[in-house]
Amino acid sequence: MTDNFAAAIQQLTAEGPFAITTTEVRGIPLRAYAAAPPNMRFVWEMSAAHGDAEYIVYNDERYSYADTHARVRSLAHALADTYGIKRGDRVAVSMRNYPEWIMSYWAITSLGAAIVGMNAWWTGPEMEYGLRDASPKVLICDRERLHNVEPHLSTLRSEHQLDLIVVRVDQAAELPDGAAHWNDIVDPATAPAALPEAHIDPDDDACIFYTSGTTGFPKGAQLTHRGTVANLMNMAVMPTAAALAKQMSGMEVPDPASAPTPSVLLPVPLFHVTGCNCVLHPITLAGGKLVSMYKWDPDEAIDIIEREKITVFTGVPTMSRELLLSPKWADADTSSLGAMGGGGAALQPDLVDKIDKGLSKSGGSPQTGYGLTETCGIVTSLSDVFFINKPDSAGPIVPSMEARIVDDNGNDMPQGELGELIVRGSNVIKGYLNQPEATADAIRDGWFHTGDIAFIDEDGYVHIRDRKKDIVIRGGENIHCGEVEAAIYEHPAVAEAAVFGVPDDRLGEEVGVAIVLAPGAHLDEAELRAHLDDRLARFKIPAYVWFRDEPLPRNANGKFVKRDLKAQLLRD
Repeated sequence: MTDNFAAAIQQLTAEGPFAITTTEVRGIPLRAYAAAPPNMRFVWEMSAAHGDAEYIVYNDERYSYADTHARVRSLAHALADTYGIKRGDRVAVSMRNYPEWIMSYWAITSLGAAIVGMNAWWTGPEMEYGLRDASPKVLICDRERLHNVEPHLSTLRSEHQLDLIVVRVDQAAELPDGAAHWNDIVDPATAPAALPEAHIDPDDDACIFYTSGTTGFPKGAQLTHRGTVANLMNMAVMPTAAALAKQMSGMEVPDPASAPTPSVLLPVPLFHVTGCNCVLHPITLAGGKLVSMYKWDPDEAIDIIEREKITVFTGVPTMSRELLLSPKWADADTSSLGAMGGGGAALQPDLVDKIDKGLSKSGGSPQTGYGLTETCGIVTSLSDVFFINKPDSAGPIVPSMEARIVDDNGNDMPQGELGELIVRGSNVIKGYLNQPEATADAIRDGWFHTGDIAFIDEDGYVHIRDRKKDIVIRGGENIHCGEVEAAIYEHPAVAEAAVFGVPDDRLGEEVGVAIVLAPGAHLDEAELRAHLDDRLARFKIPAYVWFRDEPLPRNANGKFVKRDLKAQLLRD
């Protein structure tokens, strides 16, 4: 069966809509889809054919494709005519998963501008950093994010233009200077019949997503139209190949023509590639329905699955686990659910089996994908019986990418041996905004160094085992240890601090820290958290704190030996 999967991918990419070719991008020959749409505006305009079909559902609000297109056209013209947004400019979006996030995304990218998808959990200083780094001309935000950024507006505006469009606030509410109500800007009833004209090159930035890396501050990854479209094609070809491989194996496969219209529950944020590139984009192209939540709640999610006849659930692994553990799951009508799983972190093998059994009512199956912000989405994809047969794998490499496993000197490792996974293809980012050195370090001769330790088995399946980068992944959120340490060190009582991940059954990892205090100083957990409350988003604040009387272990270079420290603390 594994051989048939490989044969199916080869067959689909030899000719037809998924045919793979080689194209030169920034001087590097890369794998790409010959028939790929030229940009994301083209993808959005294609979706107009879905007309009055439901597109976005949020609580009791429902928006059809036609209605959303009208709102997108209205916003796009306002951005161009009122705010002067043009190709190459940037517009930041900072809010919960409201319908306005989606409308803003399509309006901005259709102008040839880049959307700066800001982490909605950021504090005011973190927002200030991102807005200063990306220099957007406009920020579209909700009430909570307006409250966070307002104290920093005068400083930001002294450096560059920054107008605001605020969503979901009372029309009578007074806004700061240079800010407008969304409803005063966007009017579907008076929207022009077409989007503003725009020339968009495939290698123009479509989106800036901030991601943790090897420096203390998040880096703005530049996702291009070419890379984003390539990911969309990968998202389409891999399930098509799985269905073809099952046919080759003599298994029964449902007729695609009889399949229900896709309906996806979106429990993860749109400011990550999982929510945006791997959920929003495919469901839009397919003419499906996207249902978003105010915040994650497994019992509410089960109600939504029943009510909206959800066909695909994509979230971080802990969300699937919490659904299956909910007392409501056993009696719920989940017969519509054909696939469940997602990305952001690896699905543990036991969870793969639990999902398979939990979807027995619908005949659905587990699915996963390994990817990064820097690859505009997935690097591997695995689902159905192929995932069940290899539950500890992330799957084969997608067609638009090449992969290698290398040692610290860049030498290829023998098959089956561990090393760093590096990948190359048309969906690798252009680079990191304003950080040429970080770009040169991460992308060498087109090869992106993932920082993940892995091996590739005899079937070409990738198995992720560890990370080289000093990052904690908490519920799908990347937290850079250096950033947390820097904030902790701002407290005068701290002499040494080492931050690391602590295994957690629910979230995958929680943030832990070991601290040595300065002589005669006092600090307790409550005081530490109070100190960090204004400096870090809440999810970055350590859940586990160890105060030590002796110095933290170091190596010959004077660096903390976190692996030994972590092992000792967890053992004790």
